[in-house]
Amino acid sequence: MLNELRTFFDHSRHKLKVREVDALLDVLAFEGSESLSQPFNYRVEFTCTDGDIGAEKMLGRSASFSLYGSPQNLPFLGLSVPPVKPLRVLNGVITGFKRLSGSADEARYEITLEPHLALLGRGQQFRIYQHQSVPEIVESILRSRHGFEGQDFLFNLVRDYPKREQVMQYGESDLAFISRLLADVGIWYRFTRDERLNIDVVEFHDDQRHYQFDVNLPCRPQSGLNSSGQDSVWALQSHHQVVEQHVHIRAYHHRVASTHLDGDVDQSRGAKGTYGEAYHYAEPYSALGDRYDQDEDLQSESGYFYARLRHERYLNGQTHLSGASSSATLAPGQVLKISGGAPNAFAPGAVITHVTTHAARDRSFEVSFEAIPYSETVCFRPALLPKPQIAGTVPARVTSPQANDPYGHIDIEGRYKVNFLFDRDTWKPGEESLWLRLARPYAGDTHGLHLPLIPGTEVAIAFEQGDPDRPYIAHALHDSEHVDHVTLRNYKRNVLRTPANNKLRMDDTRGQEHVKLSTEHSGKSQLNLGHLVDAEHKPRGQGAELRTDGHGAIRAGSGIFISADEQSRANGQMLEMSAALGHLQQAADQLDGLSVDAQAAKAAPADVQAQLTLMRDQLDQLKASVLLLSAPEGIALTSGKHLQLAAQNNLMLNAGGEADISVVKRLFIGVGQGLSLFVRKLGIKLIANQGPVSVQAQNDTLELIARHGLSITSTEDEIHIVAKKKITLNAGGSYITLDQSCIESGTQGDYNIKSAHFDYLGPATMSATHPDFPQSLSKEKVRLRVPQVANASSLGWAGMPYTLYADGALLKQGVLDETGHLMVDHQVVTQGYRLEMANGVSYQIPVPTEYRNAEQAHLANSGLHHHASLTDAGVRQPNSHTDHRALYTSVMEGARGKKGEQQ
Repeated sequence: MLNELRTFFDHSRHKLKVREVDALLDVLAFEGSESLSQPFNYRVEFTCTDGDIGAEKMLGRSASFSLYGSPQNLPFLGLSVPPVKPLRVLNGVITGFKRLSGSADEARYEITLEPHLALLGRGQQFRIYQHQSVPEIVESILRSRHGFEGQDFLFNLVRDYPKREQVMQYGESDLAFISRLLADVGIWYRFTRDERLNIDVVEFHDDQRHYQFDVNLPCRPQSGLNSSGQDSVWALQSHHQVVEQHVHIRAYHHRVASTHLDGDVDQSRGAKGTYGEAYHYAEPYSALGDRYDQDEDLQSESGYFYARLRHERYLNGQTHLSGASSSATLAPGQVLKISGGAPNAFAPGAVITHVTTHAARDRSFEVSFEAIPYSETVCFRPALLPKPQIAGTVPARVTSPQANDPYGHIDIEGRYKVNFLFDRDTWKPGEESLWLRLARPYAGDTHGLHLPLIPGTEVAIAFEQGDPDRPYIAHALHDSEHVDHVTLRNYKRNVLRTPANNKLRMDDTRGQEHVKLSTEHSGKSQLNLGHLVDAEHKPRGQGAELRTDGHGAIRAGSGIFISADEQSRANGQMLEMSAALGHLQQAADQLDGLSVDAQAAKAAPADVQAQLTLMRDQLDQLKASVLLLSAPEGIALTSGKHLQLAAQNNLMLNAGGEADISVVKRLFIGVGQGLSLFVRKLGIKLIANQGPVSVQAQNDTLELIARHGLSITSTEDEIHIVAKKKITLNAGGSYITLDQSCIESGTQGDYNIKSAHFDYLGPATMSATHPDFPQSLSKEKVRLRVPQVANASSLGWAGMPYTLYADGALLKQGVLDETGHLMVDHQVVTQGYRLEMANGVSYQIPVPTEYRNAEQAHLANSGLHHHASLTDAGVRQPNSHTDHRALYTSVMEGARGKKGEQQ
């Protein structure tokens, strides 16, 4: 400050005291700088008789610098000098120390005095703060890391500030960090003194009502600290510029994605000197607030809150006031009222934002100040400080409150918590961060791609627009503890594998391409396609394999087509089934030929039409829920125990060549109505190598007819021909009849009896046993399906009490089972049932033996009945009940089709 020692002005009246330094420190000169929301900085030169003060005695020591007015001249000699109080005392800590020069008598030094808060500017931190408001974060830093106590700082705020989910300090000093946070929400600070404790106090404010008022000085030419003791101001200047007229804001927040977050604020109240729009995007708010709320009624950290702060900053720069003064009491945060002809710009009062003090041996004490006009609606707002921008990503690990959690720990929105690897603080497991979204290659409304991350997984955290307070998980990475499953050992494979070893593997090895979809459950349930290998990469087949050690089911509601017919290189339609249908058509033609011959031979014909209808109306292009299997070279069905073929209607077996049925033990063929066996050529052979052969017509006639010979032979025993009423033997007209009372024989030719003996005895009879065959009518199990609506078998009246009548007579009562079905022992003579439900619903169920219209019968059995309805002249009415059923079918099938599309 001083290149040469001069003695024109004496500033030794100002006092510098350093804790635990007893030597007299004689002030030579000083320079000071003070601003709102910045630590003050005073450089003070002094002399001391101690020619070599060690830096360790000065640095970091608390000190005070007191400013005194000029000594008062006594009006009369001999009067005692009254005690002089300092005009202002600055308490702080010495942050810099210099030895400037020395002589035999004394040395010249310089110290830098700053508030204790300035020490927070040393160092840098990487830290996470959660669920704290801005004032709470600042207080926690002051108390926990820098030893501040309640008397060292003061929060005097008019509004409440919300707790933030997470705030990140990234590579900033504590001072830079808290200054940035405070400026962001418009909180300013200044330094005062606790006279009782002789310490510096930092005060935090957010409203112009907390300025220091009642500071008045006259406007006079430069006078310094003159003998009259009257301080004043001079060199008043004002600088004006056009600033932004209004501020427009817009933001987006994923948790309120559809919320309107646009707003516009104009704090100028129509004042001149404003122009243009300042558009601020991505301010840190998720609620817009009410634009008509004023002062502390406005929701803190809302959209309009930030918009007003931004506009206040612009308006702070509209008018810049400056001047000089001799008053040592001027300080930032004061509202200076000037009397005595000050310019109009100073009339509302000047809010001092910055002061610079000077005093030297060749200069009297002088204060230069900068200010803004006082306003009831616009408060001083600290300038926004640059926020760290994080380029790239930051490493972290996914966490969970459960140790060794085998599953991803996510919330109801699918978000994660992570432990930032730079964070040295101790948190409860699973609470190391806010919930973070995971970036994915595909996402939408309840659809997308999400593979949950397991705790411990390394993730790379990125930040929206580089903002440390807006992190998200960009991607996951492998590390030395979580190694990659695709390496040099299997680099030809593309693998998606979950922690439970659910796997999708696609091998691109040329000539050995394969795809594997598998799970460990049920003993390796797998779908293997292409070149199949085992766990040791040894070939075990090629093609396609679907396997499991558990249960297996293939279900298709619209039908299934399984074919071994070749479709080379996947060319052709999915339901290309001409080969299969050709085989079925050929079989139907063969059956039709046999049926015609059987009918000509007076045998019962086959139901060829049912087979043709099945093929044409159901199997072809899977028009119904059917299963079609086809193989050009053969199909084999085998079972270690049982094999069952069942059909509620027709069972059709066709063979163009031969059919062989081999049964090692017993063969039972049960027919409910009629059995017709027709052989076109080569005859029929019924042979029992062991055991009797019984052919019975228990309740009707038995006919044995042959065009040529008919032989009845017993090779080792006798033959019995027994009739309860009469036996007639007829050959070419000659006959013998036997009945209960007569034996008669007759012929038109000779009657020859050849015998060694011929005896004639008296009357005799031989009793014969005639079995009593059962006359009861056969029963069959019939399952009645009782759906709540037509064609909806899954919506049955489960648990509903019922009463069933057969041809008007009570048959049974009970409760429908959980499937909604009812089993009935059906008598063939029963012509109809009536089912009455406990809820008042009843069904009439006819039981026809033959259908006049098979298609309509199928619809009726599906629950589509004809119900008469009211007529409407504007709507074409169905002509008959068949039209009704067709209409119902089209409606139901259409609805079912739309439902299927949505799935």
